Amino acid sequence: MRVRAYQGLLAAITTASAVTLPGAQATAVTSPAPEVTVASVGSPPVDVLSVKRHLEAFQRIATANGGTRAAGTRGYDESAGYVADRLRAAGYRVTEQEFEFPFFRVIGTPKLARVSPGARTYTPQTDFIPMTYSGSGSVTATVQPVDLVLPPSAEPGSTSGCEAADFAGFVRGNIALLQRGTCGFRIKAELAEAAGASGVIIFNEGQAGEGAADRRGPLNGSLGDTTTRVPVVGTTFAVGQELARPGSRATLSVTAEGDPHRKTRNVIAESPWGDSSRVVMLGSHLDSVPAGPGVNDNGSGSAAVLETALRAGGTPTRNRLRFAFWGAEELGLLGSQHYVAALSPGERARIKLYLNFDMIASPNFVYGVYDGDDSDHTGAGAGPAGSGEIEKLFETYYASIGQPYKGTDFTGRSDYGPFIAVGIPAGGLFTGAEGIKTAEEAATFGGEAGVAYDRCYHQACDTLANIDDRALAVNTGAIATAAAVYARSPILPGGAASAAPSRMNVAPAWRDAVSR
Repeated sequence: MRVRAYQGLLAAITTASAVTLPGAQATAVTSPAPEVTVASVGSPPVDVLSVKRHLEAFQRIATANGGTRAAGTRGYDESAGYVADRLRAAGYRVTEQEFEFPFFRVIGTPKLARVSPGARTYTPQTDFIPMTYSGSGSVTATVQPVDLVLPPSAEPGSTSGCEAADFAGFVRGNIALLQRGTCGFRIKAELAEAAGASGVIIFNEGQAGEGAADRRGPLNGSLGDTTTRVPVVGTTFAVGQELARPGSRATLSVTAEGDPHRKTRNVIAESPWGDSSRVVMLGSHLDSVPAGPGVNDNGSGSAAVLETALRAGGTPTRNRLRFAFWGAEELGLLGSQHYVAALSPGERARIKLYLNFDMIASPNFVYGVYDGDDSDHTGAGAGPAGSGEIEKLFETYYASIGQPYKGTDFTGRSDYGPFIAVGIPAGGLFTGAEGIKTAEEAATFGGEAGVAYDRCYHQACDTLANIDDRALAVNTGAIATAAAVYARSPILPGGAASAAPSRMNVAPAWRDAVSR
């Protein structure tokens, strides 16, 4: 661990943004109440060592269970048990919400190799990735391009493999080479199967950009929730270009395991304190991918949310705090989707905001804040009313401790997606995944330009060694500060105000709030 190197930083965070609720003595909250802000919540100390201990526990669990904490495995079940036990001990009402999901994992090492012209073996994760719900199979065959756009257009728009007519003249038994764009991967794969393809390769479209807008790297996609009959992989744009050469032959091999009725669970913890009609919800996904232990993705978010909850336990608040640890996010936000879909209209209306933390300690990090108001005018639009206010709270936190930040597109591709889909304001933090850090970002945040934010994203090397302690400390402070502000605020994002005076007490501190 590199904790000692950050003692100065931790002291600064302890001064600027404490995890404690303010006040040396309990005070009655009455209405009208003063505005609660990042500055007014005082100085909550960030106990990053405790957060690291949770990460160490997740690593031990993964190591004891084949190197993974994926949903549907014992590694995930033990992770959920670890979280639930600690939350119960802290006084929370804990619900373990079970749901059924289509389990999937790749067994062994997949293979993609060009046989001719010129033999070349491609590297899993770096050059290609089996698509989630790919079928099993091993084939060596001619690669047949299908309606490709090479060179790529300036803007995304390829329709390769989106219509049955694209496969006119396709030779049965060939491997279909398709390009990302326009329609879903499932549609492309099913049409290729129907045309007699023995395997499917879908390569990235080729446009340059930042983060999710870059369409050159390895394509990591899902085919929905049912397994195809043939192997399907996603590749980089460069691999697709190579395989598109006339006369290309390739070997494609994937061995996968699927179970459409596997069970897993979400862990939901609710404080006994605060107005139950005004729920402030924080969450993170607890599962890893099958390929690795997921200590950054998303042990980092889970550990920080867990420690924030433990320190808030026993502290009376104006609003009700609820913490969620989602299962099966890596298979398509399945846990959070199940949770939101199961809410009654009344239960949904009581959730006033949702904060999501998915990867907060990437080794080549940026401090990314979800762009809830679309102020960056990039990609997806704004979130529900109030999302922009959440964004500004996190920006204020970073400014208060002298740290830079940048917006990250509000795509809905993590567990806040189901919440914004039903109109609940949301926000959160993100330090980067497989996207490539720009020279401008390196100048602002440090780190290495031209390299992924997380070089171990969705890989076996996403271990404790893959955590940046500085980012972990700074972002744990952000999470705790947001929880403290929204737990006490009489007015929540989107204009949700207290309906009546509250007479409960606000205690002076989160549990044992001492940096160790």
